[in-house]
Amino acid sequence: MSHYSAWQVFYRGLFGKKWSPALTYPELQSRYDVIIIGGGGHGLATAYYLAKNHGYRKIAVIEKGAIGLGNVGRNTTIIRSNYMLPENNRFYEKSLQLWESLSQEINYNVMFSQRGVLNLAHSDAQMDAFARRGNAMRLQDIDAKLLNPEQVKAYLPQLAMDDVRFPIYGGLVQTRGGTARHDAVAWGFARAALTMGVDIIQHCEVKDFVMQGDRVVGIETTKGRVLADKIGMAVAGSTSLLANKLKLKLPIESMPLQAFVTEAIKPVLNRVVTFGAGHFYISQSDKGSLVFGGNLDTYNSYAQRGNLPVVDEVITECLALFPQFAKLRLLRSWAGIMDMSMDGTPIISASPYEGLYLNCGWCYGGFKAVPGSGFVFAHTIANGKPHQLNAAMGLERFSTGNIVDEKGAGPYPKAH
Repeated sequence: MSHYSAWQVFYRGLFGKKWSPALTYPELQSRYDVIIIGGGGHGLATAYYLAKNHGYRKIAVIEKGAIGLGNVGRNTTIIRSNYMLPENNRFYEKSLQLWESLSQEINYNVMFSQRGVLNLAHSDAQMDAFARRGNAMRLQDIDAKLLNPEQVKAYLPQLAMDDVRFPIYGGLVQTRGGTARHDAVAWGFARAALTMGVDIIQHCEVKDFVMQGDRVVGIETTKGRVLADKIGMAVAGSTSLLANKLKLKLPIESMPLQAFVTEAIKPVLNRVVTFGAGHFYISQSDKGSLVFGGNLDTYNSYAQRGNLPVVDEVITECLALFPQFAKLRLLRSWAGIMDMSMDGTPIISASPYEGLYLNCGWCYGGFKAVPGSGFVFAHTIANGKPHQLNAAMGLERFSTGNIVDEKGAGPYPKAH
């Protein structure tokens, strides 16, 4: 494949040289060293790091649809590591560090923009909670700054702060946070994995697993049987559907999460902002559209759409912060299928079946974790044991009681 660079653009434009195809479409082989089920961000990143960091050369990524059409292309693209619990903030900080050099590493512009993530507080209690979270972050050498109302106004003058329904008491900002372009992440990791020799098989659905005793040794697909020494599963909200084929009940539930995009306007919002008196988050894309979302539609579903009450709630919260957006037209909305875990923390772990590894339960944290998840999941598959960064994210924590409940919401997936 062609190496992308400014020199190559100049050279090929000057002499009319064609670019080689960005993607290839290999045939499915009968056997691999590792199979990754799921061609979203987590699956593609895992395949890439398996090849790059662990030397695997016979890897297949099996995707039932087309690359980029799942949750990796259905999210609000926010990247941050502003968590309180050390099990979470260390993991997401590693992921953020990988984001900072990702475009250069995979030779593909993922449009990572460190525009800053501002969490707004609307009470003294929230300010106390943000101070605690910010201090926990700084103990792990993660950037965090607590802002008073005057500093919030200076940081984001577009905010409505005078005579408002929800007064702003301050906020917590992580300036290294920001956004990336979701489809660029999908295609960038796909291209990088293909460059490393990975076979990406699209439109190939997994129908069942091939077993030898208690060991998973392969999969049955719509394109035939494929065997492998190790199999990783990274299929987001469809995890339960595949696990049911093994009679494996996992501590996750699937629910739709809506996101929204407005018509394109001139640059008006150069930060990522979250609302503290409800659940709302917003940024502006490079194309000019406002991208925003809020709470789950808190019912179990595999539908990639949502209901009107959440639309009303999210837009009401948007206008509480930015009344100047009232006349914008909503261009489109969609929903991703969220795999919500019982404690709000992902599962990156070996399964009860030998040879099968799980990557699921991402709740709201999936997109920001793509490189970090791929990094530690590849390590877990290659070594048969977790990386230190995902050691606390094992499936066994739900039987031992060592849960990682960032929100303190208890064992209710819809509450996280």
